[in-house]
Amino acid sequence: MLRKRPTASQDQRLVASKWYDPDCRACPRLASYLDETSQAFPDYFCRPVPSFGDRHAKLLVVGLAPGKHGANATGRPFTGDHAGLLLYRILHQHGLSNKPESTAKGDGLSLYGCRITNAVKCLPPENRPIGSEVRNCIGFIGAEIHDLPKGAVILALGKVAHDAVIRVFELKLSTHKFRHGGEITLRDDRILLSSYHCSRYNTQTGRLTEQMFTKIISRAKQLSGLV
Repeated sequence: MLRKRPTASQDQRLVASKWYDPDCRACPRLASYLDETSQAFPDYFCRPVPSFGDRHAKLLVVGLAPGKHGANATGRPFTGDHAGLLLYRILHQHGLSNKPESTAKGDGLSLYGCRITNAVKCLPPENRPIGSEVRNCIGFIGAEIHDLPKGAVILALGKVAHDAVIRVFELKLSTHKFRHGGEITLRDDRILLSSYHCSRYNTQTGRLTEQMFTKIISRAKQLSGLV
């Protein structure tokens, strides 16, 4: 049975110097957009968004980037937007969290054995980071991935996240293409498991059903040994 450790400080920064820089402005377009958004929504977080979850996770969930009225507003990945509703509910169903919903920092939510992050830490216009912005964040996501234990599972939600992980391991994108349900063995017995992103568009169009996503989370839990 999965051991549930107390994680009262999961909303605090995780290894800020390696995984996350709260003051990063390496991408001029993103920095400018954050400034613009902050003026329009002064109560929003509007900074690079740190990871959330178990510091010693065996399962790392990698999303695309913070949503404007979701993680960018709350400061926690997949919190405050449609995609997070499905993600946190399914994680809870599989015993990977203590609550089925993430509402805001300080809501008492804890993750067990897993952590959630994004390939790009800052809000991009129209939720679409460009290639240079993804590459600028590779150092952060790379450090986080390389700190995972041997045998850990990386669950990439969407092609951008999948490709970012492939780049971390310096593999060829042409021979390691994104595929829903695809599994790729990486160094140190780590496994990349890929899924369609649990976005509003994908779930409402039926591209990703709740049954499909439940199956993916179940597979990720099995591969990572979180049973």
